[in-house]
Amino acid sequence: MEKEFPIIQVALDFTELQRAIKVARDAVSAGVGCLEAGTPLIKAEGLAAVRALRKEFPKCRIVADMKVMDTGRIEAEMAFKAGADVVVVMGNASDGTIKEAVEASLNYGGKVMVDLLEASATVQRAKEVEGLGAHYIGIHIPIDKQMKGEISFDFLREITSVVNVPVAVAGGINSENVVEAIKAGASILIVGGAITKAEDVKKAIKTIKEAIEKKTGIKTELYKRVSLPDVKDIFLRVSTANISDALHRSGWLKEVFPVWDGMPKMAGRVITVRTYPGDWAKPVEAIDIAEEGDVIVVDAGGVAPAVWGELATNSCITKKVAGVVVYGGVRDVEDIIRTKLPVFTKIICPEAGEPKGLGEINVPIRISGYTVRPGDWVVGDKDGIVLIPSERVVEIANRAMDVLERENRIRKEIKDGGTLSSVMELLKWEKVK
Repeated sequence: MEKEFPIIQVALDFTELQRAIKVARDAVSAGVGCLEAGTPLIKAEGLAAVRALRKEFPKCRIVADMKVMDTGRIEAEMAFKAGADVVVVMGNASDGTIKEAVEASLNYGGKVMVDLLEASATVQRAKEVEGLGAHYIGIHIPIDKQMKGEISFDFLREITSVVNVPVAVAGGINSENVVEAIKAGASILIVGGAITKAEDVKKAIKTIKEAIEKKTGIKTELYKRVSLPDVKDIFLRVSTANISDALHRSGWLKEVFPVWDGMPKMAGRVITVRTYPGDWAKPVEAIDIAEEGDVIVVDAGGVAPAVWGELATNSCITKKVAGVVVYGGVRDVEDIIRTKLPVFTKIICPEAGEPKGLGEINVPIRISGYTVRPGDWVVGDKDGIVLIPSERVVEIANRAMDVLERENRIRKEIKDGGTLSSVMELLKWEKVK
């Protein structure tokens, strides 16, 4: 077991015990001596998860992330009896609950970590829980904040400057920022996805340890969260399926498809156009106000004749427009293919209408049951188009990357001899009827 700070604590936030054990084996063989039975794992498997970790890894420090809020002594005792060395209690639990957990730790030779999350995340509360006997204080960057790109170690730095107990930090720790966390005073580095979602767990741990030893961050393409300037790079990396999953299986503009097979992926901020069947004036005029990287989305009522063709597409090439979505008709497909511009449509037809100038640009439009607003984002690939509301674009980019990372790990487990059903334990998780 690791004895000196800083130490790496692997957060096993799985809902399937065997998946957690498999990662834990690789982690321990890579030199990690601190394993956390994550809250999802405990909720899914009960304290049997802690017992299993203790039995298989008798020399490791086992942390039970119980997130205790009440009945401090009872819950802490349960975890200590199951084999936990450390039990996690929430900072916004009552003083009495924290005291009870600390008293239980004294009886069972364990320790208590108090997790300062959300409302309890104050310097004053850190001082208070230290006075209540907490052995460790945890600074926890919530997953919802991570998904909005809000990862900062400023609060960690504040806490470590006023308390004397070791401080743990969790939430988005990876090989790029682990050194920054240590410089901010972290003694315990709680690493989740950067290890547990890695295809090669041992390699991931080696990289993080190398960063710690060299005292410099090591760049990673995965397991980090971005802000607005980088969302397009993420959207071009993940699939529309990943994005739809991140949107809780929604966002698909179900009546619009690529006009040709092999079309490159498309992502960009939306310029909207409302026009009338066959009236191609406003769609073409929208090109003039489009900026580089924009996507023009046209609502032509979902019917023919065409409001878009090859000449409009070439105009988009000149303006460096990222792509076009037409809820209506498109023609000149062979010519459009030669331009390589991503174009999606509901209808392909040779007949065009007349440029009458009816309609509006940059107003809310309705496509496939969704309201598309100027400034929203769309992403398109071979599966179709998904819509991302502008106010959620950073969050959904990060959540989609999280989906991709999790799938990478599942894919690895399937290659190792599992099946999707067995890896995910589908029978266990079927809804009880």
